[in-house]
Amino acid sequence: MKLRKHMISRVLPDSIAEELGLEPGDRLISVNGQPVEDVFDYRYLMNEELVVLLVEKPDGEEWELEVEKEYEEDLGIEFENGGLMDDYRSCSNKCIFCFIDQMPPDMRETLYFKDDDSRLSFLQGNYVTLTNMSERDIERVIRYHLEPINISFQTMNPELRCKMLHNRFAGKALEKVDTLYNAGITMNGQIVLCKGVNDGDELDHSLEKLSAYAPILQSVSVVPVGLTKYRKGLYPLEPFNKEDAEKVLEQIHRWQKIMMEKHGIHFIHASDEWYILAGRELPEEEEYDGYLQLENGVGMLRLLETEVKETLEDLKGDGRKATGTVATGKLAAPFISHYIKEIQKKFPDVQIQVRTIENRFFGEKITVSGLITGQDLKEQLSGIELGEKLLIPCSMLKGDEEIFLDDMTLEELSDALETEIVIVDTGGKDLVEAVINPPEHKKTRRRQIYEQTSSSDSGKA
Repeated sequence: MKLRKHMISRVLPDSIAEELGLEPGDRLISVNGQPVEDVFDYRYLMNEELVVLLVEKPDGEEWELEVEKEYEEDLGIEFENGGLMDDYRSCSNKCIFCFIDQMPPDMRETLYFKDDDSRLSFLQGNYVTLTNMSERDIERVIRYHLEPINISFQTMNPELRCKMLHNRFAGKALEKVDTLYNAGITMNGQIVLCKGVNDGDELDHSLEKLSAYAPILQSVSVVPVGLTKYRKGLYPLEPFNKEDAEKVLEQIHRWQKIMMEKHGIHFIHASDEWYILAGRELPEEEEYDGYLQLENGVGMLRLLETEVKETLEDLKGDGRKATGTVATGKLAAPFISHYIKEIQKKFPDVQIQVRTIENRFFGEKITVSGLITGQDLKEQLSGIELGEKLLIPCSMLKGDEEIFLDDMTLEELSDALETEIVIVDTGGKDLVEAVINPPEHKKTRRRQIYEQTSSSDSGKA
């Protein structure tokens, strides 16, 4: 293997690395005499109390640094390439439900990149198809005992999986699940459900096969496919209706009962969208098994409600005054309205309205907040009395920049609406504080990007 030198992009203040005199621009050559391929090697080699670093300075001088630290203690170094210390692996599939293939033209280039990199499963919680993983990749996961690994199954029918992923190796890739299972590597699973394709009897078949991997496979989410208005020339898919949702929930609840009897866990989980579409109440908190599938929109609304209630219990109401507007997607709007009413019981002079934003950019079938654009917000909120602040969820913004999916900046939207914008994090406490406090309380938060190649639009409510 070619010796790789990894560029340090940032040294955290007051860290071990800063004490050692390391700086951005330095290159890491080896740890304990071992070459470093990527972040997996680095993290594994750093799990020692005594490590020896070989570092190359910009002028070519090499430093050998002996470091005594706590086991698993981090040095405080960040590397180029988003922390992977390697290039991202692009997706080799062409899934019939791929969200990126449904993107409108002329958006920023990064939005069209399809990743299917197993390393992002561990670092960011992305779901991977396994088609990009070699035997060596699987061996490294087992050797380093990297877990949990999040897998996009879609179906346990090998032939159907080849069809859905448009990859002739997709069915055989399922054999890697057996290898991971036998090695005791914890897994989570996902099924993007497509009407008339992998639902009905096929879903039952998949759930039966997947149940055999429990409890090492600790959870499986079932999410409805997300369909934009940009599907010309793509595989014909139909949206699910209320009757469909009821049938899916009946299947899932039946399997939950079976798995509770066998393993004491619900195992199979429906995303929040299914319950809303079917007009059913969300499950109680204990039915989510610790919220293992939040990033797939499983239990997000229930957790938010719980956190709002807990936050309000610790607060003494008062007569403070505030006005404002919450902008959110169709999926979450009724729930946010309910939570606002609960807040107003303790703070009756806090007047906050909830505005449901229709997704005209991607199409009305997209109902989550995380895919709302700046232009939709501008168009639908202009001319409305918004109050002293506009509250929007952090999921609408890019992780490291204050920009929306359509490249409109937060500042541009604020100027257009002539209103201060408050970015609300995903927790219930953050929502309560943003509602009752002045706009300067908090302005900016991050967005977590989830893998588009294998998820529906249900990832963010």
